[in-house]
Amino acid sequence: MANTRKKQPIDWWDGDDIPPGETRDVKLAVSESYSSATVRIPLRIQRAKEDGPVVFVTAALHGDEINGTGAVRQLIQDADFQLTRGAVILVPVLNLLAFDRHSRYLPDRRDLNRSFPGTETGSLASRMARKIFNEIVLRCDYGIDLHTASVRRTNYPNVRGDLGDPEVRRLAEAFGAEIIINGKGPRGAFRREACRAGCPTIIMEGGEVWKVEPGIVETAVRGIKNVLRSLDMLPGPEQSPEYQIVIEKSKWIRAERGGFLQFHVKPGDLIERDQPIATNTTLLGRERSILHAPFDAVVIGMTTLPAVSPGEPVCNLGKLAKRVTPAELRERRSEEQGLEVRVSEELATNVLVVEANQEQNDQQE
Repeated sequence: MANTRKKQPIDWWDGDDIPPGETRDVKLAVSESYSSATVRIPLRIQRAKEDGPVVFVTAALHGDEINGTGAVRQLIQDADFQLTRGAVILVPVLNLLAFDRHSRYLPDRRDLNRSFPGTETGSLASRMARKIFNEIVLRCDYGIDLHTASVRRTNYPNVRGDLGDPEVRRLAEAFGAEIIINGKGPRGAFRREACRAGCPTIIMEGGEVWKVEPGIVETAVRGIKNVLRSLDMLPGPEQSPEYQIVIEKSKWIRAERGGFLQFHVKPGDLIERDQPIATNTTLLGRERSILHAPFDAVVIGMTTLPAVSPGEPVCNLGKLAKRVTPAELRERRSEEQGLEVRVSEELATNVLVVEANQEQNDQQE
């Protein structure tokens, strides 16, 4: 469906003229600190000489999720990143107040990513959300928002979006991640409210908090460029993985008992139904229980903390469609031996993975 909403112009910003073919650094005032200082978000705005779509790329909406910050900074510092048409708004840190505190949340303990589109007279989070929404989202035709897993977890790179919107599906497929998770997102989420306002937006999830991981940054940069190429905003061919799968259902597998986990899978693994995921042991190594996969799945994310209590999340599994087999996908990925294999291996360095049968043999001896 054609987008008929009225969009704010991109050629000016707080009185600054940004003519075609120019790149400008802008600081957007979004709030004030306890000391009365104005809180300004730094942005890079690049306009091509030819008109075209306007795309925002944002990171650190949760202030401790800085893999995306690394990706946006890489684009900003890339002298070869030159648009052929349209414009991009690059935002390395969207939630500056939380970023300065190394925190997911704002000082008022609210989640900015549940506060959109915001109001002008509400809470701190709501007021910031309104300003961001008005000054960034309402100037853009498309959006990409970069995230990581939450604290003590890691995510294999995946793209999320409401695939019922053809334009969102177009962005999600173009990004070039192996895994696409279908969903609108929670109420008040940045990407959900941007889509409702007529700005199709996707998010990428990858890696951990408080880190800038090379493989995740490379995946994000590749994906952003792929989207821009799909919109004819950058020259060159799109780069895609060996396969893409759409996940309609995911499930967190939770610990049944307290103890210390021995993991048998790593982020990105493609696993069969009933395959062991983790063995729960006492601190002296005695087996207490084994968690198994309830269906054929891909490991979207997992905890990086092996000490668990009953009910704590251990592994986030994305259910594979019936026509897709884990063995087939594993073979296709291994044949390629590309970025996806390397990222999976890099993420696995944050967890100790033990073969299930090897562990059982060791216990029998």
